[in-house]
Parts: sequence; C-alpha cells; structure tokens
Amino acid sequence: MTSFSRIVRTTHVNLHSVGILQRAGTIDFRRPATIVHASRAIRQYGPIAGAAIASAHRTPGAIALIDESGSLTYKDLDSRSNALARGLIALGIGPESVVASLCRDHRGLVDTMLATAKIGATLVLFNTGFSARQLADVAVREGATAIVYDQEFTALLAELPTTVTRVLAWQDEPEEATPTVDVLIDTNVDFELEPPRTQGGFVLLTGGTTGTPRGVPRRVRSPLAAAAFLERVPLRRGEVTVLAAPLFHGTALTQFIMSFSLGSTVVVRRRFDATATIAGIAKHRATALVVVPTMLRRILDLGPEVLARYDTSSLRIIFSAGSALPAALGNEATRAFGDVLYNFYGSTEVGVAAISTPADWKVAPGTVGKSPTSVTVRLYDDNDRLVTEPGVKGTIFVGSMLSFAEYSGGGGKKIIDGLLSSGDVGHWDEGGRLFIDGRDDDMIVSGGENVFPGEVEELLYAHPAVSEAAVVAVADEEFGQRLAAYIVRTPDAAIDADAVRSHVRENLARFKVPRDVHFIDELPRTATGKLLRRALG
Repeated sequence: MTSFSRIVRTTHVNLHSVGILQRAGTIDFRRPATIVHASRAIRQYGPIAGAAIASAHRTPGAIALIDESGSLTYKDLDSRSNALARGLIALGIGPESVVASLCRDHRGLVDTMLATAKIGATLVLFNTGFSARQLADVAVREGATAIVYDQEFTALLAELPTTVTRVLAWQDEPEEATPTVDVLIDTNVDFELEPPRTQGGFVLLTGGTTGTPRGVPRRVRSPLAAAAFLERVPLRRGEVTVLAAPLFHGTALTQFIMSFSLGSTVVVRRRFDATATIAGIAKHRATALVVVPTMLRRILDLGPEVLARYDTSSLRIIFSAGSALPAALGNEATRAFGDVLYNFYGSTEVGVAAISTPADWKVAPGTVGKSPTSVTVRLYDDNDRLVTEPGVKGTIFVGSMLSFAEYSGGGGKKIIDGLLSSGDVGHWDEGGRLFIDGRDDDMIVSGGENVFPGEVEELLYAHPAVSEAAVVAVADEEFGQRLAAYIVRTPDAAIDADAVRSHVRENLARFKVPRDVHFIDELPRTATGKLLRRALG
C-alpha cells in the first residue's frame, strides 16, 4: 500500500469511526465541549478511567455500577477513586509503580482500576484462578510493587516478597493489619488530582492454557478505538449491561469499557450464578449480557421452565467471547432468547478481529462473522501466501489499532505484511464470513492426516446427547497420534462410545473418528472458560 493510499484509508476509517460513535451515543456534536473533555480524559488516563471520567462529567447522576453492595453513580466512582488514589499515594504507590489486582468483580476492583489510572501507575489484572506459584512468577516478571486483593486469596500471596504493598479490596472477616480500599476511601479527601504526566496503562494476561500466562500491555490513546466494537455490536447510550464474564479477562473488560464510554450501567457479581444472572437481566431490564460459552451453556441448562420465570424481553445483545461458540449452543441460545447473539472473535494480543451478528449467525451458524471497517483480517498458508478461496484453511493475521506490540516479558507474535498472527487457523465461506478451525498448535497428525479438534468437537456438540466435548491427541505406536474424545453427557442421556464413533464416522472422514471415547462429569477449564487440553489425554 502506497503512502497516499494509506492516508486515504486512514481518513476513511476515522470518518467512518466518528459516525459510528455518534450513532451509538459516545460522542454528541451538539456538545463539542464534552467531546474535547472525553478525548483528553482517554489520552491522559487510558480507556477505563478515561471513559468513567468522561461519563462523570457528562452524566454524573447516572448509575454506573451495580454490585452485591448496591449501586454507585458515575460521580460516586469519580469521587471514590480520587480518595483511593490519595490513599495509595500515601502508601508509596506512584506513577512508576506496578499494581496487581487479584479480585472478583465488585466495586473495590473498579475503584482500583480508576485510582491507579489517576496516579499513572500500571495495573496488571491477575486471574483469580491463579495458583500461588503462578501468581508469584507473574508478579516478579511484571515487577509488581503492590497488590490489591480479596481476602479469600490471602494464602496465594505467601510466595510474594514482603516488600510488595498489600491492600484488601474485599473482606469476609475483620483484619486490622492490612489497609483496605474502603478505609482508604473513607479517610482521604476526594478532590480531583492533577493528571499523571504519562498514561500508566494496564496489562492483560493471556489465558495460560499452555503454561504461565504472558503479559500483554495496553495503552489506548484514541477514543475511535471503540468503533471497532460498536460498528458490529449495537450498544447504545444509557442502557444496562450484565457482565457475567470476569473483569480481569479481555472479554468482559472491553464491554465494561464500552458501557462506561456510553454512560451506561454495568451489573456485576463476585461469582457467576446462572439463575442470578437471568434474574439480574429481568430486574434491571438489561439490554446486553456478556458471557463466555460455558456460562451460556449453564444458563440454558436451567431449562425452559426456569427461564420462563424471568422476563428477559429487554435483552437485545448476548455477547459471547473468550472461546469457541459451538453452532449447536448458539442455535439453542437463539431459540431461547431470539436473534440477539453476537459471537466475538479476537484475542488478548490482536484485540478485535471479527464479530458475528444475528444476521450472520442465521445464515452461517458457527461463524465469527466479518471484521469491522477499521480492522484488517487475512489468512496465510504455511508458505506465507495469501489465502482468499472459500473453504481453504489458513493462519489468521489481524491488523487493528488495538493490536499489541510485544509481551511485557519480551517477544511477540509472527507478523506478515504488518498484520499480527492470532495463532488460530480459519477459513472463509462464500459470503466472506470467517470460521475458526482451531489453534495452529492444536492440530493433530494421525497416520499422516491433519485433523483440527474443533471440527470434530463441533460435530459432537450437535448431538442431542452431548452437552460438552473435547478432542485431544494421545500417543499411538502405529499412527504416531490418535484421537481421544472426552464427552459430557446431557442430563439423562443414553449414549455410549460406539454411538459417538458412529456419529463421527457418518459425518466426517474416517481418520477423524476418535478411537478412544471417555465420558466425564465436566471438562477442565480455566476461570474464563477456556478448555485446558493439557489436562486431558
């Protein structure tokens, strides 16, 4: 692409993005001062605090957050985070500090997100499913100088250096030795602070399904970045979003930021509960629900009778992300809730890549849809040649303003033509919609034939007696590797190993039939619902 062509495309994308943000209600040309204020806030504080500060300026009395302790307005959050920032500064936390958070979803975590940004410190969002060893390793690698945590995770901090400052975000029992978020808020003035000289930024962690999670630093300086989501997902100003997925993961965090940038209400719970989630949608007349596929499975498993007790007619969006959404599960969700399913594809590293709308799903169940205008997605074969033909597999490469530069510990992902590898293999359909076939490192070679587990798993999910399925490779003396299937039956279902193999044999090639079939109560997953293949086989 020539320099002139690049300028033309950038101008087109920016103008298009502005139109999207205006339509959604993020910006309002009738109030130019608010646009200037929001843009400055995002540049100074980053997307999380920047969005909250902009909404506090625009609609201070609007409800920003509802958790198990009640509700807080945008003005409340702004004031609380000012006071908390002063309290953290008094503990020695400054712009050069790295603050880790190990919290479930509640106001203490949100207060911490905003306060660290106001200081200019770097925030690292730790996974609540960490072991003590993982936590210590990641804390050392990221250079954590402080940690804000829930009391239930105290034992996990045993291997941290004593020099790491500790602050409690949630208490179940009184503890006088450790300062708490609430006490720091209550004992400090809530006057506005001077903005930090540079944006602190935050670090998301990869899923860690193949080892210690890697750090992905984030600094978002342009408010136009939100258009990549809002072009495909019709969130609107002043609505209500229920976040079932955890905030430490990009799935929920991106939609949390979207909601805050729109001055909307976010509803969170410390632990996922399927019934409570549906009840929350009904109670708060929620328009959007953010889940990972395993959560959607648990909600649907409540059954039609339970679901019918709650009025979910306000729901316009079910945003599913974080792992592959089987076509059978998406179809079941559509039957239960209507044409409201948005299937997101991206990663911690590349940001947003593609999003399937209800219209996409209706004609191509299982698709992750198309990419937003501001995002480029291409497929390349093993020889780095561009793949454009429908049905031909290739590794997925993505270019967007949300893509990362490198891991915080060094290193990055493969780049071709300025595009970043997602590490997944996919293909286009005839309509230009993207399908994900699996991770490039999940491919199984059995008897010289290449098999992606996702294709077999998708077929197994479609069987009425199968609730969940995973396919992995196990060593085989004759073929090198053979396929093993792990099946979670639907309640009261009668299916045996021969029936599983017969189902696959009738629909796929012979070499894709799993030789081993195991029936288990549940699949091993991370706290964000990603399948832990290494725990099988």
